[in-house]
Amino acid sequence: MTEIFNAVNSFFEFIVPITDFLWDFPTNIDWYSKIPVLGGMSLAVILLLGTGIYFTFKTSFVQCKRFKRGIKILAQKKSSEIGVSPLASFLLSSAMRIGPGNIVGVTGAISVGGPGTLFWMWLSAFFGMATAFSEAVLAQVFKERKGDEFVGGLPFYGKRILGNKRWIGIILSIIFIVYALFCIPAQTFNIITSLGSIAETVTGGPIDRESVVYYTITILLIISVAATVFGGIKRVTKVTDRLVPIMALVYIGITIVVITFNLDKIQYFFSAVFKGAFTPEAIFGGAFGIALSQGIKRGLMSNEAGQGTITMAAAVADNKHPAEQGFVQAIGVFLDTMVICTMTGFVVVMASVWNGVGAAAWETIRSAKLPLYLTSLQNLIPGTSFDGIITVIVSLCYALFAFTTLIGMILFAEISGNFISRSKKFITSLRALGALIFVPFGCLTVLSGLELGNLWYISDLVNIIVVYANVPILLIGSKIVFKVLDHYNKTDGGKFCSMDIGIETDYWK
Repeated sequence: MTEIFNAVNSFFEFIVPITDFLWDFPTNIDWYSKIPVLGGMSLAVILLLGTGIYFTFKTSFVQCKRFKRGIKILAQKKSSEIGVSPLASFLLSSAMRIGPGNIVGVTGAISVGGPGTLFWMWLSAFFGMATAFSEAVLAQVFKERKGDEFVGGLPFYGKRILGNKRWIGIILSIIFIVYALFCIPAQTFNIITSLGSIAETVTGGPIDRESVVYYTITILLIISVAATVFGGIKRVTKVTDRLVPIMALVYIGITIVVITFNLDKIQYFFSAVFKGAFTPEAIFGGAFGIALSQGIKRGLMSNEAGQGTITMAAAVADNKHPAEQGFVQAIGVFLDTMVICTMTGFVVVMASVWNGVGAAAWETIRSAKLPLYLTSLQNLIPGTSFDGIITVIVSLCYALFAFTTLIGMILFAEISGNFISRSKKFITSLRALGALIFVPFGCLTVLSGLELGNLWYISDLVNIIVVYANVPILLIGSKIVFKVLDHYNKTDGGKFCSMDIGIETDYWK
């Protein structure tokens, strides 16, 4: 079995340099990399950040003006006969946004770029909120009804905006399905190793990957995923409705407890963050460029604003006006980066363990069991009696983050697949591919003690392709976004008909 996995991993070795080139371009070009500050920012990051700035000013800072309105929409107790409620859609998108990267990714970014990274993470999230609003509006405008559900997202609005050509939507759908499916094994790895870490903490010793414990975790995981995703959109949203608030509140709660033990370090936290972002030494030295690029990249990769990956969740909501889900999705970016990622930042910066950890340590941090983050937590807790408890709680949160991301990936692949075919057999085959092929594959790699780094690069490759596809579509379709927002402002959220803004859509007739 190990030989087979290694052969598969070796087969995809050619993907690695292609993925690295596209994500790093043009920072991998010598003359560009020598440009101060800008030379550390890739085209993908510039596109995502630039789009956020553009939509922020063109919508007159909609993420600020309509933040309160978004909260009111989420607070409404609304059940929908068609689709899901705005809150359920919000929690579904949060299930995708709030993932292991909120812990490990932020920890790694700080270890490479220093505390100043957090400030630029906040800034990118602020502008990203406007991008999230815009892509959610387009997802809502061009959503389509399927029985008692809605489907939509990037393939649907991409087709309409780019000349109403079906083949464009099919290509976008295939790209996203491949991306989603190849993200599954990595999340499976995160879940199993996190739960294994809990078992090791409880038993007080290492547990072999081929032990009964790991096989039991594997079997329960496969059953749980299959039972969830084969129930369709509404069953997945029932799970995310429960798990997302729990895992977010537990993680925030444990961090607040740790901060309470270290109130004397709060001043140091803010001083380190703003000093790392703004001091002359940082600005005119290499540290500024690293902190800036790491912060912006990690912020945008975590909250996924502009990547088109959350548009499926925005489309399934039942709203009175398409702008409403845009307000809601902007809050999703706020929750992911301004709240969850900041909680991680508090722990890592206040513990100061990040000092002296160089960029070369990033791969180790990402693939191991949260070593730097857990060490930071333990350094902030008085004594050692709570070390085991904290490790268990954080590892459980990490596993839940990965689980909700995993089921979200399969569901979003299904929603995207509806553009290609809405036949029951086709949709069931997509669910089966995710739950019964890719999840078990990820489980087997864990049991074999492998990580298959080359294979995971496929999801990174397809993700960057989605970014390069989605951002131009957002910009081309921006006039529709502005007209929808203008309609909302003039009518105070009154009845919306797509013909009011000069287009004809499937649902808003």
